[in-house]
Order: sequence, then structure tokens, then C-alpha cells
Amino acid sequence: MAKFINPFTDVGFKKIFGQEVSKDLLIDFLNDLLVDEKSITDITFLDKEVLPEYMGDRGVIYDIYCTTENGEQFIVEMQNRQQVNFRERALYYLSHAVSRQGEKGADWRFGLKAVYGVFFMNFRLEDMPHKLRTDIVLSDRDTHEQFSDKLRFIFIELPSFRKEEEECVTDFERWIYVLKNMETLNRMPFKARKSVFEKLEKIVDIASLSKEERMKYDESIKVYRDSLVTMEFAEQKGRAEGLAEGMAKGMAKGKAEERCIIAGQLKRMGMSFDAIREVTGLSDSEIDAL
Repeated sequence: MAKFINPFTDVGFKKIFGQEVSKDLLIDFLNDLLVDEKSITDITFLDKEVLPEYMGDRGVIYDIYCTTENGEQFIVEMQNRQQVNFRERALYYLSHAVSRQGEKGADWRFGLKAVYGVFFMNFRLEDMPHKLRTDIVLSDRDTHEQFSDKLRFIFIELPSFRKEEEECVTDFERWIYVLKNMETLNRMPFKARKSVFEKLEKIVDIASLSKEERMKYDESIKVYRDSLVTMEFAEQKGRAEGLAEGMAKGMAKGKAEERCIIAGQLKRMGMSFDAIREVTGLSDSEIDAL
């Protein structure tokens, strides 16, 4: 039986990073994620459900949405499977947060605060190099000089992280190791190095959940596992369909080659094109090329 909660469930992820009582865990993770770039001292959780501003507009529901002490915003999401237009959705989420900073009236001078999107992914990004972390910024395509620092995407590709406990070098890697292996851990590693992992151990201990929390967590686990089964079935079905299509193409190619061989033999025997065409189904130009 698992000792710690599964952080990939909706309940588990938000218990770790989305509660006021554990917001120092999120602060620590973000500082390790952006080490040598910034130092966050406090965050304020914002309403995760952003309602439409006008008729016909579309609202947004974030996993975790917060702002730092200097007004910068962070959207933190856990995504367990690839979805259609996943990248476009990420772009929409961040763009929505940027556009909502606009103020009515002529006095506003487009003084935007940066918006960061941090996306944990339990899958690999298609058509992208497979690596743990992919940082997307606005920059010049030729010179790579940054155009603006107000929009940034950080994709964390969990399947690309394969280090063992003793191989972790940075605190960011230690965070990823713990999150990826949490459900199978018998003890919380790295406590001697960082006290934040001591608090994490208490937060994620299944035995510490209240009856109500345990019911919600169990339901969340069921949804998560059902999702994995559905995803695995879709992948197996896709592989089977791909195999069948490949076999069909191979058989068709084999039959075409066989028809050409037969046509060539008949042609060498002096049979007319009309007769060869009727027997093999090849066109006159195909027969002539043999």
C-alpha cells in the first residue's frame, strides 16, 4: 500500500501546491525552477476559475493560479495525457492572464507584469526534442535576442527524467525525483538537505488525511487510473490500426510487384498488350515500361 499520495491526481497535485497551508512548497519549487533568475518570497492564490468578461467570451479554469509579491503571475498545471491543441491551450491560458491586466481608462500605459506558465506533463511533447525542461520565450528568430520577458512557458516533461536519487545534482532535480516517484517511496529523501521536504512528507502522508480528504483522494485516484487505462487502450488501438495499415500496404505492394512480374513474362512470350492488360490490370504505359 502506498505511503504517500499520488501527485499526478487532481487532489494530490493541489494538496501539494495549491493550499494556503502549503504555499511555501510552491514558493520553494518555483525558486528552484528559476534559480539564479529570481527569488520569490510570497505568493497569493488567485481564483482558479476566471469567468468570461463579456457575452460570447470563454472562461478559464486553472489548476493553480497565483501572483507573487511583485505582481508577476504563475499558472501551474498538471497534464497527464496529450490533448488536441495542447500547446495552443497553453498559449490561450497565458494570453488570457495577460489580457486581464488591462485597465479601463486613458491613464493605463500597458504596464504589464510577467506571466509564467509551468506545465507538468506525464507525456512527451510531439515534434519537440525530448528533454526534461523546455523553456519558451518571445525572442528574435535570427539573433535569439529576447523581445519581451512578459510571457514565458516552462514545460516539464516527466518521462524524460530518469535519474536515481543519488544522481540528482540540483534542487530542481530533487523536486522532480520526489514528485515522479512519490507514490512508490517508502521514505522522503533529501530531508537532511532541505527542510521543505520534511514538510512535504507530512503534507503527502496518506495516513494524515482526514476522512473527507481520503474520500476525495480515493475518487481522484479512480479518475486518474481510469484515464490511464483509456489512454493505454487508445495507444494500443492506434498501434494495431497502424500495423494493419502497414500490412495492407505491404500486401498491396506485393500484389503490384507480382502483377508486374507476370506481365513481363507474358510480354516476353509475345502476348498482345490488350491480353496482358486484361490479365494483370496494368495500363499500356506500365506494360510498355517493363
